[in-house]
Amino acid sequence: MTQDSLRRETDSTAMIDTSVPHSARIWNYWLGGKDNYPVDHAAGDAFRAVFPGITDLARDSRAFLGRAVTFLAGEAGIRQFLDIGTGLPTADNTHEIAQRTAPDARVVYVDNDPLVLTHARALLTSTPEGATDYVDSDLHDPATVLRQAARTLDLSQPVALTMMQVSGHIADYAEARAIVGALMGALPSGSWFAFNDSVDTHEANAEATRRYNESGAVPYYLRSPAELAGFFDGLELQDPGVVPLNDWRPGPATPVHGEVIALGGVARKP
Repeated sequence: MTQDSLRRETDSTAMIDTSVPHSARIWNYWLGGKDNYPVDHAAGDAFRAVFPGITDLARDSRAFLGRAVTFLAGEAGIRQFLDIGTGLPTADNTHEIAQRTAPDARVVYVDNDPLVLTHARALLTSTPEGATDYVDSDLHDPATVLRQAARTLDLSQPVALTMMQVSGHIADYAEARAIVGALMGALPSGSWFAFNDSVDTHEANAEATRRYNESGAVPYYLRSPAELAGFFDGLELQDPGVVPLNDWRPGPATPVHGEVIALGGVARKP
């Protein structure tokens, strides 16, 4: 690790506030990880008391990412990935999934969270044939995201943009759509978009999210099924379309849930 990287990691560690709940740490807690604190346990347990299915949602979202990236690196032949809203490392991160199928895959993770930055070294592993990088940048600034990603990715060649359970951090729907549009607009024909997020039509999740947003934590905004589907406008959806997460190319061990909590899809830029 360079001196500059060490300084940035030290500075980021100093910025971590363990007195308020933190969405990435709570998500890590729901997934069974260890990068969380008592305040996150309390917030996560309060959320789960209202919406017990949140643990399943966290796992289902992670599994959807795995199936989508496997498809993209395999059947779709993609060798470059831009993963926005990385979150904390867990098992089967994007680069591990992609390079399992395509050892020469190149993956750039994007997050502006100081806690994630302190764990960036766990993400910055790669096969000898491929590459992995971490960009400390804000989703609200897609131009900077793309400029920094270009250090590792060739943006003249197809790229798969992945955004999993992250668009709700953008309060305004029009702005969220514009950000995705700017990112996909800068990528060439043959690029892909893999996306999932939670619907506002599930009563327990909506109520748990409302209480969470009132707790002082950074708020998260749920959206209607039509709004989530709108993120794919202008793209060619891969079958089966925008569907409940476990309905997208399920495997033999994929659970079957009767409730629609989140929607996801994978689409190609024509």
